[in-house]
Amino acid sequence: MTIRIIDGLGAVAEHYGLFVIDQWGVLHDGAQTHPGAVRALRELRALATRTGAGIALLSNSGKRVEASYERLSALGIDRDLYDLVVTSGEELHRGLLQRGRDDADDPFYGALGRRAFGIWWDDDRGILDGCDVAETDDIAAADFILCAGTGGSELDDYMPVLAAALDRDLPMACANPDRVSVQPDGSLKMCPGAIAEAYERMGGTVRWHGKPQRAVYDMIRAHFDTDAPGIGIGDSLQHDIQGAENGGLDSLFIAGGIHRQDLGRPLDPDQVEALARTRGVHPTYAADMFRW
Repeated sequence: MTIRIIDGLGAVAEHYGLFVIDQWGVLHDGAQTHPGAVRALRELRALATRTGAGIALLSNSGKRVEASYERLSALGIDRDLYDLVVTSGEELHRGLLQRGRDDADDPFYGALGRRAFGIWWDDDRGILDGCDVAETDDIAAADFILCAGTGGSELDDYMPVLAAALDRDLPMACANPDRVSVQPDGSLKMCPGAIAEAYERMGGTVRWHGKPQRAVYDMIRAHFDTDAPGIGIGDSLQHDIQGAENGGLDSLFIAGGIHRQDLGRPLDPDQVEALARTRGVHPTYAADMFRW
């Protein structure tokens, strides 16, 4: 089936009872909201009030949900415009709370040791709060790697520590599976998923969270207690669109995000189809930006 190009979500929203929306690249660029995004959320909220649909903002952020609430509010995206925020960082935090427990729901975390070699964006260590995990900057003393940032470095900068970790068969928990993110100036920045992917290709064990894992979509459905038709909205074919497919949702591909340089304007369905095929996915719809 040919991908349908639409002007905005309003063209198809009536068909769905669950909306799973990406943040970065769809609602904002980290510095300001995208044109039309807030209005689209307001219109969607009005629809959801009438139909009972659920609105979840799902982010592959390595930080906890409180950081998302703060960023969204600062950008003018009020909490009454959505029902739920889910981040991959919060999911990892939940796993760490089980660390070392015989009754852990997730055997990966149940088997983890106490000392983490952390890779971070900044000084935010919120995902460690209450988890009884000690940080070490010595890979030889670590029990596992916690990959939650890149610090602006290049991938090659991490290869020595990854090689040392592999020699010791250390597992890695990845808080943000994105490989790149689009910056306010349009450039692409390496994300933690690139480091985790490199480690996995070397033969290391990686525990992934967030999109495109099916588990996070199942959790969102369980939160809303709904089996209504759903739609995933995002700018990453690899994460948002693949995730929607894995979670049994239709999808709206926002082409003006990380793939903005890969497609001409106006959007051509054959070009979108060809690009999506390179990632092994098939969006239901495509739009240039997130708008109503």
